[in-house]
Formats: sequence, structure tokens, C-alpha cells
Amino acid sequence: MKLYNLKDHNEQVSFAQAVKQGLGSQQGLFFPLELPEFELTDIDAMLEMDFVSRSSKILSAFIGDEIPAQQLHERVKAAFAFPAPVKAVSEDIACLELFHGPTLAFKDFGGRFMAQMLSYVSGSDEQITILTATSGDTGAAVAHAFYGMKNVRVVILYPQGKISPLQEKLFCTLGGNIETISIDGDFDACQSLVKQAFDDEELKRAIGLNSANSINISRLLAQICYYFEAVAQLPQEKRNQLVVSVPSGNFGDLTAGLLAKSLGLPIKRFIAATNANDTVPRFLGNGEWQPNQTVSTLSNAMDVSQPNNWPRVEELFRRKTWRLTDLACGAVSDETTRTAMRELAEMGYISEPHAAIAWRLLRDQLQEGEYGVFLGTAHPAKFRESVEAILEQTLTLPPELAERADLPLLSHQMKGDFASLRAFLLK
Repeated sequence: MKLYNLKDHNEQVSFAQAVKQGLGSQQGLFFPLELPEFELTDIDAMLEMDFVSRSSKILSAFIGDEIPAQQLHERVKAAFAFPAPVKAVSEDIACLELFHGPTLAFKDFGGRFMAQMLSYVSGSDEQITILTATSGDTGAAVAHAFYGMKNVRVVILYPQGKISPLQEKLFCTLGGNIETISIDGDFDACQSLVKQAFDDEELKRAIGLNSANSINISRLLAQICYYFEAVAQLPQEKRNQLVVSVPSGNFGDLTAGLLAKSLGLPIKRFIAATNANDTVPRFLGNGEWQPNQTVSTLSNAMDVSQPNNWPRVEELFRRKTWRLTDLACGAVSDETTRTAMRELAEMGYISEPHAAIAWRLLRDQLQEGEYGVFLGTAHPAKFRESVEAILEQTLTLPPELAERADLPLLSHQMKGDFASLRAFLLK
């Protein structure tokens, strides 16, 4: 597999290099040189396969012969050790539940697959520092995926006071090779610090720097697989007019869905669902990229004004000669999010803010004859405080959260300046 840097097309790397490097020069994202496509007969046969076998075939189409098929299958099996069920919400809408992994969020798929890939492509004595920023769920998924892994140090930055208490408990109570830092700032400030670290060549060499954000190609490729899993669970008649609504913050999930469509998966169209941090909906409306200051919302994992994966979306549309104006979108206020959560609860489905936003836009934009699937990206209990207050009912904590709820936080605190972070990383 060859990948090229979106900011310097002359920089081309193998899959193994891209996994270890994370970003290219000038903080450029890596993107596949070849965009594989399956025949319709292949797609039909794949939809009959089990999740792990199908996912191995999808990933092999991108990775090629860099990883032997049997090895890849074993690694996928270890990473995707939990289901992604589709649950009907109404007659023409269902939720793809991606929160049945160890940290109860969709990030478990990408985080665990990346851990498997990094351990495969790295030498046994190679020291690696994973530096990543999180707006809530990435931190936990990455922390648990790499926890206890030999020769890997994980440093996670998150915006102080801007993620839910239970999200924080999931990854800030582990210790060991997992170090967490609460930054005085928003998620974009955390992301900026990560980018500065990657621009520091001396630092990169000194600590073996890598990133586990959705900027890492291994995480992105893993996410393609659950779109196929969603379609595989639908009856034939519901596959033909499928609309998928994706809660969007850093836009990795949407990029993966579009890559699934590029492979030949029959998805009619996508809806990019955002909260008040609506840079992309405004851009699609007026053609001007004008990020505002990030604002805090109920759907905190989507509080991103400068989505890192957007260049990949634009590149895919360019390569496939698709029209960006065909990408549906919308932004939902906190007030409407609350209403959507209550409406879903009345229908017998308990949801959290991110999925509720995706559902609301899907419901409003679904046309006659279409079938809709929205992504449930996190377990409602991860947002227990807001969900209980909005729905006026008590949630039972799943064991993954209950066992961490009372543990002390082990986080460091830091102002959002790079000098402090650099000193911490070099210590």
C-alpha cells in the first residue's frame, strides 16, 4: 500500500511507515494512492460474510501484501472482539450502535486496530510515544487499546472541564504507561499542541513520536468496516435507498463512510451532522472556509471548529469526481438536541446528544422510499449527567464505567503552551 501526503504529493510512504509516522511533512495527512473498488458481485458476497472475515477483506484491499492475509485476519479478530448491532428506532430509521466495545464508544474499533497494527510494524525494542488529543472518546479508546503494551508510552491531552466526568474517569484512572494532561483550553488548542509536537523534528526523533488521532491512517481504515457491517444487517429491500447520518466533529467517521462508498458499498447519500461548531455546513452553504471560535455544547466530542480530516474528504471527492454540494449536512442547537433526545425516549430509544443530533437531521431530511441509519457513537451512560437531567430518569452504569467511577484521577494539569508540553514529553 502506498500513501501520499496531501500537502506534498511527492512524499509517498508504505502503510507501515504511515502507521508509525502518523503525519507527513507540513502536518500533511496521508491518503491512499490507489482507491480500490469491489465489483457488485463481490459486495453481495462480502455482505454474507461474518464481521471479521469481511473486515479483513476490506482492509486487505487497502493494505495489499504488506501484511499476510492470515496475520491480518488474526489482528482484526483481536481488535474487533465485540459487535456493532443495528437497532430499529422507527419504521424507516435504525441506529448503528458502535458503543459495545471496552470503552463504550466507536473509537474502540480504530484505537484497537491501530494498536494491533503498530505492534505488528514496530520492532520489539523500538520505543514509541503516542501523543493524541481527545474531545472525549478517543482518549479512552487509545488508552485502553495500548494499556500495558511494552515500549509504548501514551500521552493524552484533553480540554479541562470540557469532557464528561465519566469520559474522564475511563482513561485518566489507568496510570502505568498511560499519562493524561488536562489542558487549559478547548479541543482545538489540544490539537494544535499535538501538531506543534509533530513539527519538532528533534522531539519526534528523541521520543519516537506517533499519533493515535483519526489522522492516523490505520484508525481511519478500521472505521470503514462497520459501514459494511451496518448494510449487512439490513434486509435487501432497505439497502437500495440507504441514507447514513454521521455525527461529525473531526470528520474521521464521515471520511471512513465515504471510503466505504468509494469501495462500492451501496449508500445513496450521507448527512454530515454537526452541533453549533458548524464550520463545514457553512462552508458547504457558501463556499467559504471560516472557522469560528469553538463553543462548548452538550455534544462535546463534536466541539471542533477546524476538523482535521476535512482535507481527506475534499481529496476523495476530487479523486472520485463527486460533487461536494451533494453532501447533505446540518447543524443542531443544544435546545434541539434536548428535544431530539426526549423524542427518541418517547419512541423507546435512549440516546445521548451526539447520536440524537444525527437522528434529528436524518429524520428531517429523509425522503419517501429511503431508509435511514444514524451512528450511535457512544453509550448514553458516558453522558449520564446530561442524559439523566434531560430525560428525567436514572441510567444504570455499565460495568466498564461502574468500576472506574470512584477511582481517583491521575491527570496532570497544564496551560496550553508548547514549551511546557515539550518539557513534559522529554522528561
